[in-house]
Parts: sequence; C-alpha cells; structure tokens
Amino acid sequence: MKSWIRAGQTLAVLIICVACTMPQAQTPDASKTEAKESRTPDKQKSGEPKMDPLSPEEIRRVISTYQNRKPKHWGENTPGVKQRLDTGEKVIAFTFDACGGTRGSGVDQELIRYLEQEQIPATLFINGRWIDDHPSLFRELAANPLFEIANHGTQHRPLSVNGRSVYGIRGTANLEEALDEILENQRKIRAITGKQPKFFRSGTAYYDDVAVQAAAELGIQAVNYDILGDAGGTYNSYQVKQALLHSRPGSIALLHMNRPGSGTCAGVQEAIPILRKQGYRFVKLGDYNLR
Repeated sequence: MKSWIRAGQTLAVLIICVACTMPQAQTPDASKTEAKESRTPDKQKSGEPKMDPLSPEEIRRVISTYQNRKPKHWGENTPGVKQRLDTGEKVIAFTFDACGGTRGSGVDQELIRYLEQEQIPATLFINGRWIDDHPSLFRELAANPLFEIANHGTQHRPLSVNGRSVYGIRGTANLEEALDEILENQRKIRAITGKQPKFFRSGTAYYDDVAVQAAAELGIQAVNYDILGDAGGTYNSYQVKQALLHSRPGSIALLHMNRPGSGTCAGVQEAIPILRKQGYRFVKLGDYNLR
C-alpha cells in the first residue's frame, strides 16, 4: 500500500505475535436488519456518491485529519473498540482468529468441521499471511454463509500511531503504517470475496485511540471481546469450556482456528451443548449492533 500512497502524494497533500493474544431465540429478521442499517450514520451529503473507503483520496483525507493527534489510550479496552453485542438476548458471537506467520498458519480442520456440522455461525478474523498460505480454504470459508469474514491485519501487529509495543511485539510506527496494517489485508479480502470486511481485530488485540478513530473514518470497526476463550490457543479443553460458560447475553468470545492440537476444539465441543441447554444461540457479529 505504501507505493500507491506515495504515488498519491504527488496529487495533493501528504497522506497519511508471538501467537495471537494474548448468540436459540429467533434470528433477527429483515426489518430489524434494515432498522439497524438505517441507524448507521452516513457522512455523505444526500445525492452525493459514496466515497470508496479504500480510495487514495479517502485515505489521504483521513491521514490529514488524524496524523498530528496524540494517543491518550493504549490497550485492549481502548475507547471505540467494541467488546459486546448490543442486546439483552441470549446470543453469543464466536469469533475465531487465524493469525498467520511461521507459527500461526495452522488450520484446525476438526474445529471447522464441527462448526459446519452443528451449524454454528461464526465470525472469522483472518490475517493476510494466513490467506496467502491457504488461498483455496479461505475461498471456501468466505463462500460459506455460515461464516462472516473479518480482517485480522496484514502482519499481525498491535495498532499504534507511535510504535508502542506489547508482548515484545512492536506496534505500527505511525498512522500510515497503522492504516497499511488494516488496508492491505482489507484490499486483499475484498479482491478475493468481492466484499468489504466491516470488522477488524489487531494482532495482540491492542490499539491506541487515534488508530481506532482513523479506522472508523474508513468504515472499519475495531472489535475485541469480553470472553477470552482460549488465550491464543494456549488453554486446555477444560479451560476453554469454563471460559465459554462464563458468557452472558451479548458476549463476544475470542478463540482461534489456527492452532490444531490445542484445547480449543474440544473445549468448544464441550461448551456448546451446555450453552444450548441454557437457551443460548450463536450469531455473527454482523447480526447485531455492537457496543
């Protein structure tokens, strides 16, 4: 992305981990979905064509707006990062990260088969390197209506505008790098699927508030969780099960689909029948507003 941003600079102003970290009632009907969409703010003036959020012009606008702002917050609970579904219904959103890289490009095929067999919807946060390593599988997952594809970054880095580090991993050094981390993979996913991901989770799940605000300007919502489901795939099956059983109405659970041999699949298999008996059903992030 840096090359086309730099090319765009001649047109106008300067534009701007380790392993991953560490909702059965009725499905929302079309009228509820339409109502939700109608509440989404539209910053375009009436009658004007909507700006492509990945266009160089829009990126330059965002960079010029945010490049001199100093972050005030850093972490997983940074303001603007959504952590729950905005509902009191007994629904849970399972989100599964695929982190990519040398130690993060595995595939938990047993987990994927279980989700498909049990018809468990889920939102899959996919890193660009994982896509490169599994292009055919990625296309299969993206074509499956059971799953929703979300963005887990290009290089799996903490999202920072000043190089903040966590877990020994240095975050993106500036706003341009932060947007690169999001948008390079955003473009890759859109090119393959024809769809623009709505949701982003950074590598390590750490952000600063300036990067989150800039992403939101481009129509990309930063999302974390309120249930740490498998601690980067390090939990055993009992720990995964117990974590998921602490879910509440509207919980978002963070799990991993790139750690075969971990306790994630077995823990999910043990927790889901219990959660169903408790009256929970499972949904994708896009089925509800977030808070």
